[in-house]
Amino acid sequence: MRPFSIKLFLLLFTIMAIHSCKKDDSPVEEMIDPLAENRKALGESAEEILSDDIYNSLTIELAYSEDYKPTQETIDNFRAFLMARVTKPQGIIFVETVVPEQPNDPFTIEEIREIEDRIRTKYTEGDNIAVYVFFSNGSSTNDTQTTVTLGSAYRNTSIVIYERTIKVITESDPVILPLLETTTLNHEFGHILSLTNILGDDIHQMHEDQAHLKHCFVEECLMYFDAVNVTRARLERLIRRMEVPEFDPLCIEDLQAKGGL
Repeated sequence: MRPFSIKLFLLLFTIMAIHSCKKDDSPVEEMIDPLAENRKALGESAEEILSDDIYNSLTIELAYSEDYKPTQETIDNFRAFLMARVTKPQGIIFVETVVPEQPNDPFTIEEIREIEDRIRTKYTEGDNIAVYVFFSNGSSTNDTQTTVTLGSAYRNTSIVIYERTIKVITESDPVILPLLETTTLNHEFGHILSLTNILGDDIHQMHEDQAHLKHCFVEECLMYFDAVNVTRARLERLIRRMEVPEFDPLCIEDLQAKGGL
């Protein structure tokens, strides 16, 4: 083959190779889900929330209908709770989103996910990680005649608080309502932070309650099972204490191992 022909062949081959690479890469780029960072399993973003290794700020979106807004005391308590545990040098931002009441109460967790997909407005982007909390106008389908569910953390950055249930069992008492709201919200955020042993990698796995997995067996701990699975007797015990439970030392060490304060 003459030199000119060889050069022409090499040029055509290079052009074809470049075209082939671009064609092969295109489907991958199209498949990237812009919401993927907020569609992970529970506990998978614990380190990203607790530390500043990747995200320097945290946005909390509180979504609720007009009649089911959490008390300002609960919001203030939750802000203090976060500031005591997460490392976010650029701050913690609260965004409140008022939404219409959602139909089809009581809700399955699948329906709660569908509601999130419709009403959530804040997602993780740049150096900010976002967490969504929905204060539901309905109850959970898991409720029975003797127990009720007050909240659930169901994705890496997603929580539902069954606000109507909380209002009913506290009779919207101005003292008891924020106590139970705060306890429930803090407890569910503890699950977002991978407590207790959500991913099977906590450094103190021995404090996981084997009768109620993913909870702490220390009765005074925020992550104790009874904190948000309420019977009348358990509610009365919380009222007698008149204070929101805190993390026990072992839970705190688990959080600190992931970059928390």
